This record gives sequence, structure tokens and C-alpha cells, in this order.
Amino acid sequence: MTHELRGKSAIAGLGHAGFGEAHGQTAYEIMAEASLTALADAGLGLGDVDGLFCTMMEDSMPVLMAAEYLGIQPGVMEGTMFGGSSFVDYLGKATMALNAGLCDVALICYGSNQRTAAGRLVTASRVPPYEGLYQPRYPVSAYAMAAARHMYEYGTTREQLADVAVAARAWARHNPEAFERGELTREDVLNARMISDPLGVRDCCLVTDGGGALVLVRGERAGDFPNAPVHVLGVGAGSTHRQISQMPDFTTTGARESGKRAFEMAGVGPGDIDVVELYDAFTINTILFLEDLGFCAKGDGGAFVADGRIAPGGALPVNTNGGGLSCVHPGMYGIFTIIEAARQIRGDAPGMQLDGVELALAHGNGGVLSSQVTAILGAASTV
Repeated sequence: MTHELRGKSAIAGLGHAGFGEAHGQTAYEIMAEASLTALADAGLGLGDVDGLFCTMMEDSMPVLMAAEYLGIQPGVMEGTMFGGSSFVDYLGKATMALNAGLCDVALICYGSNQRTAAGRLVTASRVPPYEGLYQPRYPVSAYAMAAARHMYEYGTTREQLADVAVAARAWARHNPEAFERGELTREDVLNARMISDPLGVRDCCLVTDGGGALVLVRGERAGDFPNAPVHVLGVGAGSTHRQISQMPDFTTTGARESGKRAFEMAGVGPGDIDVVELYDAFTINTILFLEDLGFCAKGDGGAFVADGRIAPGGALPVNTNGGGLSCVHPGMYGIFTIIEAARQIRGDAPGMQLDGVELALAHGNGGVLSSQVTAILGAASTV
């Protein structure tokens, strides 16, 4: 039976700003520039926005600050913060608001000047108190624990982790917007400075500036806008913990549930997906999510990503813009998984555009593998 929300909303506009280094710009300026670009892409203006979905890294009431900065007074506002997966979750919340008639134009937006303002990872989250005693490098030590456990249980190797980074860079080399486009080999990754064993610096995401924005409308209006619509077919969420010490199983994430729910709503399965955009804050993320989303069996992720399988020309295109490892990562990356998935469906990706993309998966991760949200997006032919 078709889910009542399947295809009830569509992405009509896309925008981004400040990729890499946005010297002299604040986070809200970057957010606003991305938002204006997305609205222009949809042939709309700020006056058309009556639903705002936003969170930022440095404010306790970011959606209120964003509305004030943009000069709008939307009737629907959502700023729930559970990390980089928030923006993928907003796709579902915005779809519900649009379908209920609570708003007509929903804007999802984000901005960060993390690199030029601080030059390092800045997070609004404090190290959880019971873990802080051990002085972890937050958040990398949490992901290192997951990587080490996966290696112990399934024989995953550092070489296989390295292949994730190499594949991301191979995609980025085709993308003029990517922050890192230089050649990267498996040996480069393995010989890079260790950050938190077994993760070296090339196993870790970039620290950049950047902002992104999406404009959503009701699915029935999808054909009224300048660009080919990208329909929201399914969204699912799953969460397992807040502190990494409370994660039930370091090798299994909430993506197992979020993917199941998104696929069920969309009425498709992993084998139907043409392109996969994952939140790759660290190389282990890609392996875990490919397993938990059903693209390979649990424990097979290391072998699955090896030898270029997820790189250009491989069997499964993953993170076609270069991902958080090589394209952009301004504190939270989730919104950019949606933007790249939508671009591939629209046929206007700035990097390597794949042929005939009709179904794309965008997946967001929040906290320390804590919150997982999956979205299935489709071309008009899929509705």
C-alpha cells in the first residue's frame, strides 16, 4: 500500500554558498546567501516563504535568528537539533507541514564559517560528562572506537578504510566546487598523521566553511517551477544513543531502522537506487551505513568498498561530489547529501554527472553515530 506522504513534496530549488573559505562572512550571511540562491533557483523570493526549517552550530535558538536575519515571519518553524542528520529529517517534517496545508513554501537552510572563524571543528555540544574523564578527542575518538570494533569483529582493514577516502577524492577531482581535489592514494591515507587510532587525518572529514538550502513545495505544484522537480518519496529516522559509551553495538547504527522506514515509505529497495550520498564524517561511516542501509551484508562493508567499487566507474556511485571527506564539511554535512542527490536527479551536478539517475538516497548522521535519517528522492518518472 502506498504511503500517504510518498511524493507529497518536491524540491523546487537548490542553493549553496561559501564553500571552502568564506573570508569575512558570518555563518548567518552564508546561510542567507545559500537561501537566496535556492529561492532564485525556484523562481521565488523571501516573501513566498511561510515555513522555515533551520539549525546552526552557534546559537541556542537558531531558527528564530535565521528568520530574523532573513526578515521573514513564517507560520511554521522547526529548529530541532540532533546534529548533521537534522536537515534530512526536516525533509519529512516539511513534507508533513506542506501536506497538512500549514505552509506552501518551506525553506530548509544552514550556514557555517567554521574554518575561517576558528580553523578547527567547533561544536555546540560538550563532551558527555561520563566520557570526558578519559579526555577523548571529540568526536573522532568515538568513531575510532566504532572502527576498531568493526576491524576486530569482521576483519576490516585500514586499507579498506583508506579506499573510502580515495574514492571520495576521486569523485572530488571531477568537482570544481570541492575543497580538496589533489591526487590521493591508499598509501597517502595509510601514511598520514594518526589522529585517533585507527583513524588518521585522511580518514577524517574536512573543516570548511559553507552553507546550503532547499526549497520544498507540495508535490502537486512540482511542475510549476523552472527546474525538473525532485520528489521526496520516503524519509525515515532512527536513533540509538547520545554518548558513544551507550551505543548498543559499535558496529550497527540507527541507519538500519532509518533506511528500512525510508525504503518502506518510498516503496523501493537498495537495489533500485542509482546513486548514494552518505554522511562521511569519517571513513568508517561509509562502511557502516552501506551495511546498515542494506547495500551489503553486515561485516562485508570493508570488502564492498575495496578496489574502487564506490569510486567513479565502480558498481555503486557513492558520494559523487566528494563528500565530507573531500568536498565540503562545515560542521554539519547532512544538507549537502540532499543537494548532491537532487542535482544528480536534475542532471546538473557540477562534478561528474551520472546518466539516467531516477532514484537517489541521501543519508544524514548526527552526534557520534547517534542519530540517523535516510531520505529517498526521485525524478518525476518515479511518482
